[in-house]
Amino acid sequence: MKWLTLITLLLAVSAFADEGGSVLKFRNGVTFPHRAHQSYNKSDCKQCHRKDVGTGHIPGFSKDVAHRMCRTCHAMKQAGPASCKDCHKKTVTS
Repeated sequence: MKWLTLITLLLAVSAFADEGGSVLKFRNGVTFPHRAHQSYNKSDCKQCHRKDVGTGHIPGFSKDVAHRMCRTCHAMKQAGPASCKDCHKKTVTS
């Protein structure tokens, strides 16, 4: 089941990556402003995507990898969300 979720997530992300998708939406209310991060990194895609720039994939991408990459970068740049609730927004259902 975890593999299916991961594959689905990677396919969803790759669909946005071709056009530089403006905002990627993940589970648990997490959104990722892709275009904004491209400008922060001066379009150096390899900072996150490593070798797989053309595919839209981040090698080994998972919840743990996302936490490590995002938190490390935000700490180094002293910018961006710093706590769980800053990224994990509660979704309101009606």
